[in-house]
Formats: sequence, structure tokens, C-alpha cells
Amino acid sequence: MAKVKIVGDTIPNIPWEDKPDGCRDVLWRYSNNPVIPRDAIPSSNSIFNSAVVPFEGKFAGVFRCDNRARRQLLHVGRSDDGIAWTIEPERIRFKCDDPEIGNFTSGYDPRVIWIEDRFWVTWCNGYHGPTIGVAHTTDFKEFTQIENAFLPFNRNGVLFPRRIKGKYVMLSRPSDNGHTPFGDIFVSESPDMIHWGRHRHVMSRSGGWQSTKIGAGPCPIETSEGWLLCYHGVLTSCNGYVYSAGLALLDLDEPWKVIHRSKSYIMSPQTYYECVGDVPNVAFPCAALCDAPSGKVAWYYGAADTVVGLGFSQVDELIDWLKADAASDA
Repeated sequence: MAKVKIVGDTIPNIPWEDKPDGCRDVLWRYSNNPVIPRDAIPSSNSIFNSAVVPFEGKFAGVFRCDNRARRQLLHVGRSDDGIAWTIEPERIRFKCDDPEIGNFTSGYDPRVIWIEDRFWVTWCNGYHGPTIGVAHTTDFKEFTQIENAFLPFNRNGVLFPRRIKGKYVMLSRPSDNGHTPFGDIFVSESPDMIHWGRHRHVMSRSGGWQSTKIGAGPCPIETSEGWLLCYHGVLTSCNGYVYSAGLALLDLDEPWKVIHRSKSYIMSPQTYYECVGDVPNVAFPCAALCDAPSGKVAWYYGAADTVVGLGFSQVDELIDWLKADAASDA
């Protein structure tokens, strides 16, 4: 049993692989990565930066599939064990009452979370520039799109898994219309998932691996210590951007207040499939499965903007590592 309590469900069949002997990392990679290749469906150039959730005793999710015309599309995926995935060849066709909003042009980097009575999907939606698209589903067959959450330009819209003080809460990263060379994390509230306000600053860029821009990764994990947030950070190297991942702990009631934040990365692109691909040197987490009783966490991340990787960790180790790293002089 984990000493740090995860507030969440039991996932008895959570994908899992024990830490290899001699491994010093608190987040270790699945030995048979990548779990989803770039060509899992006939039309795909690449499949990456995708989100998965438990569903009917198995697993389902929304996957970014860039096709061979290099259009950014969203597809449903299903799995019995969270490792072997079947991706539907036809993209998601969102239902929307307003053709102005429902005129889908492109979508990428989805997140999925269950809140109360349905799954909510957020993604970077094309509407006169990048903004946050919002939709819901109960069966991963029909998806209803509602209003975009924010004006362009914005990315990395990530919902908390429950209301906080009666409001829906979303993290985001205001940006520009291009490959943003800047960016901090903000949080916003909504009474109805349509009207968003009370924007608060959460975290700014820092040094080293997170010096260019940062953005929320998987939906935050509620723990007895606070909201555990995995986020990505970007370093501008002499050979381009490098995307790594770190951790932060946010206050449960006022999630713009940071309790701890890592100075070091917890994962960086180091394997071949993370360093070589359409966009080299990218480890971009988008989803986390959590088994509350055991404290096991399975992380899904995009690798080199080409494939999907899987990693594992224990929540106790994550929190201990975060506290020690935040207090270090790294």
C-alpha cells in the first residue's frame, strides 16, 4: 500500500513492469517501447502525444494521428491491457450544434479525463490559430463538441479530474500562432465548461531544461500531499528544442499555488525512439493511469513526435524525489 494516498479508483489491470535491477530512476521505461508505432493505421505518418483512460474494465483513449498529408487528426484507440492498442482508422467526427465551432480543421495533443458523469476531451484545436477544443463522450463512439475554452492562441489545455470549490478547473499555456518560443502555465475556472475566467498564474519558465517554455502534461493526480502535476519543459539547445518532463505539487484548494517544483527533469529524451523521429529529442507526457491502492502510475508519452512510449513509477517515490529535488541546489 502506498503511504501517499492517491484519491482515485482501483485499476487492478493497470499496465505494469517492475523497476529493472540497478535502475536509479523513479520513472522507468517499458522494456518493449514504443507501445504504439507510427504506422498503426494505414493512413498515419505518426501517432504520438495521446491520452488514455480506464474504460469498462479495459482501456480507451484519444490519439493524435498525423496522416500522410501531415494533417493533425484525432482517433479513438482501445486496448485490453493498456499495452497492445487498436487504433480506429477513421478519425473522430465530432457532433456540434454550432457549425462555426464544429468546422474541424485540425486537432492535436489531446487529454482525456472522467469528471462526474462523462469523459471530457481537450485538445489543441485549429480555430484561426491554436486554441483549446472541448468535447465530451460516454462511450468513445459519439463525441459532442462544445465551445472552445479560450481565444487563440493557447495550448496544453488540461482539466483537473474534479471540480474545485464547485468549479471546473483547467491548466493552459497561452502562446502564439507559431512554434511558440515562450510560455508559462496558467489556471482558469468555469461554472459550466463553457465560460472561463478567474485566470491565475501557476508557474513560469525556469533555468536549464525548462528555460524556454513549460506546459501541463497529463491531468493532475489528486494525492494526500496535493495535486501531482507532471509537466513538460523545453530547452533551446544549439541543435533545436529539447522536450523533457518534471514534477510539481499544487495546493488542493488553490491550484495556482505551487508547494514543490522539481529543478531537475524526471525524464528526458535519451533512447533512440525519443531522440530520432520527425521531431528529435522529445519526451512529451500526455496521460497517466493511477491505481489508488497500490500507488502505481503508468505514464504515456509522445516520443520524437513519432510514436507513443510507456513508463512506470510509484507515487511514494515520485513525491519523495520531488521534495528532495525541490530542496536541492541543482
